[in-house]
Amino acid sequence: MTRTQPAMFRSFSVFNYRVWFIGALVSNIGAWMQATALSWVVLTQLTDNDATAMGITMALQFAPPLLLVGLTGWVADRFDRRRLLFVTQGLLMGLGIVIGALLLTGSMNLLTMYAFAFGLGVVSAFDNPARQAFVSDLVAHENASNAVALNAASFNTARMIGPAVAGFVIVAVGTGWVFLLNGATFLAMLIALALIRVDELTPRPKMRSAAKMADGLRYVKGRPDLVVIFIMVFLLGAFGMNFPILASTMALEFGQEADGYGILSSILAIGSLAGALLAARRDRARLRVVIIGLGLFAAASVLSAVMPLYGLYAVTLVFIGFSTVTILTTANGYVQTTTEPTLRGRVLALYMAILMGGTPFGAPIIGWAADAFGPRAAILVGAGAALLAFGIGLTWLIVSGRLRRHENRRFALTIAETRPITVVAPEEFSDEVAGTTPIRVPDEAGSRSRS
Repeated sequence: MTRTQPAMFRSFSVFNYRVWFIGALVSNIGAWMQATALSWVVLTQLTDNDATAMGITMALQFAPPLLLVGLTGWVADRFDRRRLLFVTQGLLMGLGIVIGALLLTGSMNLLTMYAFAFGLGVVSAFDNPARQAFVSDLVAHENASNAVALNAASFNTARMIGPAVAGFVIVAVGTGWVFLLNGATFLAMLIALALIRVDELTPRPKMRSAAKMADGLRYVKGRPDLVVIFIMVFLLGAFGMNFPILASTMALEFGQEADGYGILSSILAIGSLAGALLAARRDRARLRVVIIGLGLFAAASVLSAVMPLYGLYAVTLVFIGFSTVTILTTANGYVQTTTEPTLRGRVLALYMAILMGGTPFGAPIIGWAADAFGPRAAILVGAGAALLAFGIGLTWLIVSGRLRRHENRRFALTIAETRPITVVAPEEFSDEVAGTTPIRVPDEAGSRSRS
């Protein structure tokens, strides 16, 4: 087998992935509608513009992936992921409908919303690693990185549509209807799961009965490249990616209502979509792209913090969105394509716990900073965290010798186009090994997150 040229939409040649993509797109639109409404209702209906309360709400949603990491990854590896997703998606649909009904009847209060936020987080803790790992079951291993990037494109296409729609629905008929509409969009994902051809899924290796989450921890400990990625995404997730707090408080500072906040979220998604599509063009995920993305995120965040007008601030969000998705899509693809298939669910659970689990620590701090010093100061805190992550990644890249090795092997990029694919063990794989695409032995499987 020879190495083929990368194509942006190559995963669409697989029927199961096409069905999954359509269902995920519709479902993601609803997810972004709900995320926008949840932030706005806490900020403006259940409190008097209390950004700290919004930070607590976010913390309650993102704490469960960290608290349950020892269980959720094992479940994703141990059980049929398609059936597991039927359960988690159905539960998320039910929770959204109940929240909407309580809002429409005037029965919702802040403490009840806190409880529902935690419930959403618990279900999502099981849903996220299963969804992420299921992508590898849909496509061949060599297309896994492309499939991850196209998932991000779906996610951010929905991000352009969902928040803007939510803002206008909130203004027109109220927040409760947004949650009910989100519940309806889950039907698309459930139908997609039902239509997937089970016999065409990529076979998964048998998981040992004695396998534990500790196996995933030991695996990551022995992979310094993964440790560095986990540190970088933790800093970004904890302090930089608190967009609901930052965008909503900045919208209020500029005198905007719910529709103005929704438009900001949609503009952020324009850059995110561009980043996802660019990632889909790459034949594989590179660690250095994550590092460059962090530098761009820090610079764009500083620029956004000093913008004097709503329109100018909105423009900077395009670059923030682009850099964020470049970082996350590349990091996700790198983790998935360089991890042993038998451990992928557990390693992804760790990855999601690190990424989302940082929010319980960072979101209340960012919310407090926005209340005490203004949203611009809170944005600068996130920029500082991204700059620190950039420094850590760049330092490791230099100290590990990868930067120098890449330059020494540049010639391999030319000659490798005519060579067979090289089989590389995960422990030996380097994202800087030029011109080769790692594959697994035939009996091993070739791998999304609802916000």
